[in-house]
Amino acid sequence: MRILVVGAGATGGYFGGRLAEAGRDVTFLVRPGRAVKLKESGLQITSPLGDVTVTPKIATTDSLDGRFDAILMTVKAYTLDAAMADVAPAVGPETMILPFLNGMRHMDVLAGRFGASVPLPCVCKIGSTLDEAGRVVHFNRLSELVYGEADGKPSERTIALDTVMQGALFDAKLSPAVMQEMWQKWTMLATIGAATCLMRGTIGEIEAAPGGTDFVLALLEEVLAVVRAVGVAPADAFVETIRKSLTQKGSPQAPSMYRDLQSGASVEADQIVGDMAARGRAAGISTPLLAAAYANLCVYQARRDAGAA
Repeated sequence: MRILVVGAGATGGYFGGRLAEAGRDVTFLVRPGRAVKLKESGLQITSPLGDVTVTPKIATTDSLDGRFDAILMTVKAYTLDAAMADVAPAVGPETMILPFLNGMRHMDVLAGRFGASVPLPCVCKIGSTLDEAGRVVHFNRLSELVYGEADGKPSERTIALDTVMQGALFDAKLSPAVMQEMWQKWTMLATIGAATCLMRGTIGEIEAAPGGTDFVLALLEEVLAVVRAVGVAPADAFVETIRKSLTQKGSPQAPSMYRDLQSGASVEADQIVGDMAARGRAAGISTPLLAAAYANLCVYQARRDAGAA
């Protein structure tokens, strides 16, 4: 199976690097600057699961060779349009695109560009970053990739994909409930992203503030109301776990969107928070806290974009 990994950053670099380490046929589609770095130093991963440096097979937009069986789309949502244009020559009628993106909007966008059968539902879970030297730094032992057909039934293509994914140094799972897992991840990200970005603090800092616990739990209830109305309802055990996580004393927990905001980078406000609020409005559900967080993020992003112009 030919696998194309779009990007070799914190996420694509880890999963693609582990697949390459396991001997899979992996090509990385990267920008020229990243290509130079990878050719000089290799793809370096530091991780509690074991460090490795692989010599990656590299392609740029003008050197893609033929169609690929699976494409791991490991980009930020606001670069998805550009990434789709880049990979178009590599997509055939049998290609699976596994989008490592947050929310649900990207599934419709990819289907609109390549056809309904091309995007394969998946969920990626990992804590990692790219350091100043360009190395993939994996923070803990969590590295999980979940995938499957939207109807939950195994298919010839997902069974073949699962066979290839097994044996690399991450947890790979062909799931009959991947759509629920996607909505659960979005529930968590929309809640923690809206809470930490609006309050400009970690979960522990919010919990310690007067009214902080009530605020974050009320925000969670808004998100849950939307998901239960328009998506796939989360499991009861998941809801209980997320409530505990969002109210844990002293917790340093904060999502990548909060870290991006703190560093002055672009944020996935539309995809993680705005789209959830929009789906709620369409269903007649009031989400004032979610809407306030989205407006706050839009002000930030507009100010950032104006400063960069």
